[in-house]
Amino acid sequence: MFTGIDEVDWASLRHAHGSARDVPGWLRALASADTAERTTALDGMYGALRHEGRVYDSTLACVPFLLSLAARAEVPDRAGIVELLVGIGTESTDGDTRAREAVSAGAEVFVPLAGDPDPAVRGAAAGALVHFLAEPARALGLLRQRLRAERDGRVLFALTEALGLFVRRHPAHADAAAALLAEQSAPPYDAGLRLAALGQLALAAPARLPAGLVPTAVELLRERSVDRARIAEPSGGDTLVGRIRRLRPSDEEGAQLLRTLHTALGDRVSDRIALLTGQLTSPDPVDRCNAVWMAASLLRGWRGDHTATVELLGGQLAAEQDPLRDAAVAALTELFALAAPAGGDLYTLVRARPDLWTHRWERGSPALGGPLKALARSGDPRAVPALARLLAGPAAPEELGFELAHLGAAAAPLAPAVRHRLGRIPLSSPAAARLAAPLLAAVRAVGDADAVPEVLRLLSDAPDGLRARDAIVEQAIGTLEALGATAHAVPILRALLPTRHAAAAAGALWSADGDTGAVLPVLLRELAQDDPARRCLAARRLGGLGPAARRALPALRRTAGAGRIRQRASAACALWRIDGDPEPVLPVFRSSWAEDPRSRGPIARCLTTMGPAASPLRDLVTAELAAPRRHLRHLTRPSGPGGSGGQGIPQDEALLSACREVLAGM
Repeated sequence: MFTGIDEVDWASLRHAHGSARDVPGWLRALASADTAERTTALDGMYGALRHEGRVYDSTLACVPFLLSLAARAEVPDRAGIVELLVGIGTESTDGDTRAREAVSAGAEVFVPLAGDPDPAVRGAAAGALVHFLAEPARALGLLRQRLRAERDGRVLFALTEALGLFVRRHPAHADAAAALLAEQSAPPYDAGLRLAALGQLALAAPARLPAGLVPTAVELLRERSVDRARIAEPSGGDTLVGRIRRLRPSDEEGAQLLRTLHTALGDRVSDRIALLTGQLTSPDPVDRCNAVWMAASLLRGWRGDHTATVELLGGQLAAEQDPLRDAAVAALTELFALAAPAGGDLYTLVRARPDLWTHRWERGSPALGGPLKALARSGDPRAVPALARLLAGPAAPEELGFELAHLGAAAAPLAPAVRHRLGRIPLSSPAAARLAAPLLAAVRAVGDADAVPEVLRLLSDAPDGLRARDAIVEQAIGTLEALGATAHAVPILRALLPTRHAAAAAGALWSADGDTGAVLPVLLRELAQDDPARRCLAARRLGGLGPAARRALPALRRTAGAGRIRQRASAACALWRIDGDPEPVLPVFRSSWAEDPRSRGPIARCLTTMGPAASPLRDLVTAELAAPRRHLRHLTRPSGPGGSGGQGIPQDEALLSACREVLAGM
């Protein structure tokens, strides 16, 4: 197994974490009789040899030894070694084919492994045959042979996935493999295998799918659940172990089956909603839990009428199983206003379970609990009493103000408590900005003019040399502007003009006294800064001056013609607001829209002010409204355990709303 291993100069080779001198020890440990030693070695090799798809010289040097280990029947856990080899040979992200060639050169090793006594090895070898055997017809023959002989359900599942991979990798030989999948998708094969075959057909050969894919899939899902319950291990009766098994069930294979189907359906949103409806109404809580995560993915990435799906998510909140309820809560926290159809169920849970109003991690301050967070984010005023109790307590979650802001005017009864907390922030603390930001967001949302003294305190009383003050300044200025109270802060704003907050201060100062002569030179200076964020802010502030900023037109035209995308888009919008000429603006908007989806929201908001002048961009707006996918789907962060979520869904819904307004204005 290790002939020649000591002849390799491992110390001169590299892997993801530096010198590869530790690799021969890992290789030898893979043959150890000690399970912990083998696991540690395999983990180390996964992290070092396949890191982010890069091919290292040590990776190539390892391949012959890994192939030798995989071929030796006495080596334990060979399935993990085969999976590592598949990963090495298939995951290059930079077009480097050396690893694939190295594994393919030893592909004969995988042929006998496809019939190995260990089912885990047989399952891992199935995909390896498709990836690395040079003759597709031979690989397909081996898969067909194994399908006829195999009795292990997990290996049959792996063989089905391998057939789907074969269809995608070898189009010239795809018909025979697709025929095998079509055969597996019908009786007498069991429900789970039929589901797996349908998923692979949907991905690779949709023309071979039977009619009525979604109803068939739902029926098979129910049948599979019954079969799984029948063959499951004894639950343990009323013992503690039995109760844990019932309350925390899992079915990763089922989750993978449904992920494959949803991936294959792609932009067929109505079919995916129908599939989710079947999943979310299943009698099996495990199927419903899998469905919740699929629903979250659909809602996060695709547009459509999701009312019925959200109502079904709300229905899971009454589940006895904590994982199912928690999954539904996490999904709903990402939806913001789209969670409104589940408002009744959220309110019922919030009212019945005050212990869920907050969540305390092992380390750190308490966070707002998922059910109350989702209710507040949906804009439901029924969240107000619970939020009021938290605000009145000694340990209100720091981020509470951000969630309160989604209630808008409905949160007005909470304004005094928010003011009180804002006034008590210790301005000399490094945490001052972190504490102030959510409260300022709440003040802006509620429009609490009585909070002006507390906001001014943040600007005037915070120590100048403290970094926290810098972080507070622009938030406080924005709050004063939202309240129409900048006139109260003129001396402070003038004092900020020489600082890095000059653009925010200048814009607010102009709204207070309209002194263009004082603010225009400042904004032109900011527009010339190297910092892209400062240039964008300066352009937006210049646009806010309107025709009074005509002296800035040459500089804005230069900015709109070069630099980063959002910088160009900001300058173009300012040009329109100042000059009202669409000719230099629309080409910038068109290119920015295509190049950076994050620019679409600001551009659409600017287009709403252009009326018929925006008509040349009608095609962009109508295409956006017709697109099934959310514009920030690749940037939207899923919720974590606490249901934090990103802003991708509300930003996308705001874009759609602006696009509809643009079309109406045209």
